[in-house]
Amino acid sequence: MAQPIAGTLAESYFRKRGITALHGTGSLRFHPCCYYRPDEHSPTETWPALIASVTDLDGRQTGAHRTWLDPNGFSEATLGKAPIETPRRAMGNLLGHAVRFGVAGEVMAAGEGIETMLSLRCMLPEMPMAAALSAAHLAAILFPDTLRRLYIVRDDDPAGDGARETLVERADALGIEALPLSPMLGDLNEDLRLRGLDALRASIRVQLAPQDVARFMESVLSA
Repeated sequence: MAQPIAGTLAESYFRKRGITALHGTGSLRFHPCCYYRPDEHSPTETWPALIASVTDLDGRQTGAHRTWLDPNGFSEATLGKAPIETPRRAMGNLLGHAVRFGVAGEVMAAGEGIETMLSLRCMLPEMPMAAALSAAHLAAILFPDTLRRLYIVRDDDPAGDGARETLVERADALGIEALPLSPMLGDLNEDLRLRGLDALRASIRVQLAPQDVARFMESVLSA
């Protein structure tokens, strides 16, 4: 029942958060009246929602993530999410899986939030990325067999630090180079909204391997 996000409140939600790189986002859909129930004793409500498909390494859907949106639009207080107690909820088999943008090859980036990863994609539009949806699930994300270098997009909090450490250990054991990408503020979307695209690009550039600057950043700027 969900539809592509182009021209919907979901697209507006991303753009209000500074995210303009919405190519290859077939894993994201929009539902104009998605059910929401605060708890088992409360009546069911309906709110517009961003629906994200969670898939395994073979592209099979294993779960779904919902972000209920405010039909009245964006505000700094809610960042466009619906004014309800838990505007984000996931269902299904999530462990090891992710919301994916692009097909992973030798290089990919993985982080927690959808908005975080799409913020990074504004600078690195051709790099495959995965949003694991939480720090715990990020720590357990499965690696494709082709992977040789993993960028770990961490949020600036203890949970993000723990996920990074676990992923580095797991990657090292498999001979995968693991490099952290750290935000200037709380996360990359906050960087994008409050510091701007140029500042975020400069911050990310110095954290990338030189060959990936040439492949994923400079090639885009020169195109």
